[in-house]
Formats: sequence, C-alpha cells, structure tokens
Amino acid sequence: MDTAPDTAVPRQTSPPPIPVDAPAPVSDRRPAASQPPHKTKIDVRSLNFFYGSFQALHDINIEIPEKRITALIGPSGCGKSTFLRTLNRINEMVRHARAEGSVALDGENVADLDVTNLRRRVGMVFQRPNPFPKSIFDNVAYGIRVNGLKGDGSLHDKVEHSLRRAALWDEVKDKLHQSAYSLSGGQQQRLCIARALAIDPEVLLLDEPCSALDPIATAKIEDLMFSLKKECTQVIVTHNMQQAARVAEFTGFFLMGRLIEFDRTAAIFKRPSRKETEDYITGRFG
Repeated sequence: MDTAPDTAVPRQTSPPPIPVDAPAPVSDRRPAASQPPHKTKIDVRSLNFFYGSFQALHDINIEIPEKRITALIGPSGCGKSTFLRTLNRINEMVRHARAEGSVALDGENVADLDVTNLRRRVGMVFQRPNPFPKSIFDNVAYGIRVNGLKGDGSLHDKVEHSLRRAALWDEVKDKLHQSAYSLSGGQQQRLCIARALAIDPEVLLLDEPCSALDPIATAKIEDLMFSLKKECTQVIVTHNMQQAARVAEFTGFFLMGRLIEFDRTAAIFKRPSRKETEDYITGRFG
C-alpha cells in the first residue's frame, strides 16, 4: 500500500493521561513549518454536536487528508458514526439535532453549501446494504439520472464503469435487469458502493460497511477501498481494529464523544501517545 513518508503528518501530542471517565480531546496542533504538510480535504474545528440536550460530540478538531483512507475506531456509542454523519449533514435529518463549530470541505463550510450538492460531493455507504427495490442497473443509474447525465458516454457506459470500479461488473453483467435483492449481502454492499461512485464523489464515507459481511466479502470491500485511493478521500468507521490496521493510513480514536488521538495508523497501533488509546488497542476495555 502506497503511503507518504512518516514526516508528512506530525504526531499530535496531548497533556498527560487523565481518567477514562473524562477523556481530553486531541490537541489542536498545526504542522511545523519545516515539515511538508499533507493536503487537507476536510478540516473540522471545535465541532460539538447535540441530540436535543444530550451532547454527543465534544470539541472535535481534525484534518482529514485528501485521497487517503482514514479510519475511526472506538467502543460502541463513542460518537464515531455521529461524527461521520456531520461531514455531509445527514444528521440534520434527526429532529432536535444541532451542530456547533465548523466542518470545511476544501475550505468551504459545509453548512453554507447546498445540501444536495454536498451529498453529491460526499457520498455515503451505510452499515447494512440498502439497495433500492429496483434492478441492479437502475440502482446504479439512479444517481446519474437524478443529477443529470453529463460528459461523454451513454448511461449504460456509466453504469458499467461504476460497477467495474466497485469490482462487481463481472459478477452481474449478465443479469443487470434482475432485482438487486437477488444479490448476496457482499454483492449488495458493493452495489451500494457502485451507486455512490456513479456520481463521482470527492469523499466516500463508509459506516461499518463490512460489519454484516463474511471474511471473503470483507476482503473484496477492502480491495475496492485500496483501488479507490487515487480517486477519492475515504473515511471509514470500524469496530474491527485489524481492518483499520490493514486499510487505513490515518486513524482517529474516539471515546465518550471526544477525539482522543489522531495519527498515522502505525503510530496509533504501535506507539500511541495516550493511555486511553493504548488501553483500547490492547483490549483492556471496549
């Protein structure tokens, strides 16, 4: 897997460890001038998120690098999925939910962007496959039709291209007009990825995309993620730490609604700077 030199992103340091019941957020440090900075695709500053009176996220600061795979790990209920859904404003669909702080996509605050255009630029794949009750072809063609057919090539060519990108074409090319529900769980998940890729998103959010899949289907999804690295930024929420270690170049550890640590994946797993991270990685809790 191609990765940039370890000097591309400095390790973020934090104050000395404090009790797990009141974790401190990762420190907000900028790269030193002498160090070559990575290009940031999504810049999150002082993000707080509330479901009514309940605060789910506390003062999140993170720079997600462009055209890299970033994994978010942590125990259930720690805020990983809530954070992921703030990146394309899916959480706005929840009544009485509100966000404070800023999330910037290429320097533009997502709160100021047209939400339809934002979700075209930032696609999402959910935990369980959710194909539409349509044919395989129409599932992929849906987004292209809704957003308007642009560029060269027919609709069929674009559908084929998306299915090839999702490593699914060879398995479905002879049954494009069959129901998407006829596919296996792993194939349905790759179909959902193909549907998201059909409109060429700049960012792909994956919320535990392999949690309901067997090891063979999981391996295909991970291979697909590697193949997409040069085309789009990917952020994956996963409970599987081995998966994070395999696919991600950067990893963030969440605990109780706070981002405890964010660093290169090798550093997170081999030499974490926070005791809470080490305790989670070594299985002392979570």
